[in-house]
Amino acid sequence: MKSINKVSFRQRMIMYKKRPKSLALAVLVLLCAAACCAVVVFMIGYIFVKGAPHLSARLFEWEYNSENVSMMPAIINTLIFTAVSLLMAVPAGVFAAVYLAEYARRGNAFVRLIRIAAQTLSGIPSIVYGLFGYLMFCVYFKLGYSMLAGTLTLAIMILPLIMRTTQEALCAVPDSYREASYGLGAGKLRTVFKIILPSAMPGILSGIILGIGRIVGETAALIYTAGTVSAAVTKFTDSGRTLSVHMYALLSEGLYMDEAFATAVVLLIAVMIINAVSGFIASKIAQQGGHKD
Repeated sequence: MKSINKVSFRQRMIMYKKRPKSLALAVLVLLCAAACCAVVVFMIGYIFVKGAPHLSARLFEWEYNSENVSMMPAIINTLIFTAVSLLMAVPAGVFAAVYLAEYARRGNAFVRLIRIAAQTLSGIPSIVYGLFGYLMFCVYFKLGYSMLAGTLTLAIMILPLIMRTTQEALCAVPDSYREASYGLGAGKLRTVFKIILPSAMPGILSGIILGIGRIVGETAALIYTAGTVSAAVTKFTDSGRTLSVHMYALLSEGLYMDEAFATAVVLLIAVMIINAVSGFIASKIAQQGGHKD
């Protein structure tokens, strides 16, 4: 393996000598990658330097008040909002993608229309979803500022993302898998749920991970729908704030800047843990699928 790498490197250097423009482009790409990595490292380091020294036990007390500025109710609300939103969006997004990828005719005008609509909805700013959720759920359906209005808005917001990633993952499964399943006498439904979906599960989990990241870091859509009450929600009609909204509220007040940076550290760690766990699960599923093959 080492000799192959050395040969490929030598060949690459010979090519760069013959084509100096390729060398310049390669250097430009490396510089851009290094700049992006440096920006990310700087942002993470800045957040930890500003927030980590202010982490204390009083920030994790069960009840919020003006003295402790506890983020524990916001952490509980974040977990509840994430779980309920995923329960709403994941089944709908996955089944919609299964229909578009497996049952609808390829090249169908309806499929192209749904694809364009999903791409358009994925690019809409979150504040637009917040205004839509406020007018639709809070005003029209008279839900008020509540967890139900917030989770419905979040589910609608991540639905196009999950549907698109799931559809791409299903389309990436080789047709030979389908043909082999049909050749063994399996029907369409059995092929989809026993062969196609398990093979596409890493890609589906990637979409779910992106959806979780957007839910955890969402602020604008929840301010207009779920409100900013600092207590933990106990029923669907309660108003509550998530970690991102809690951080925004502290920053907007201007009185708890240190606690806001500490909340940012916890939020960053939570996102990193979620991504790590989800990536570990996706890799395990992919390894199991490879062993079965």
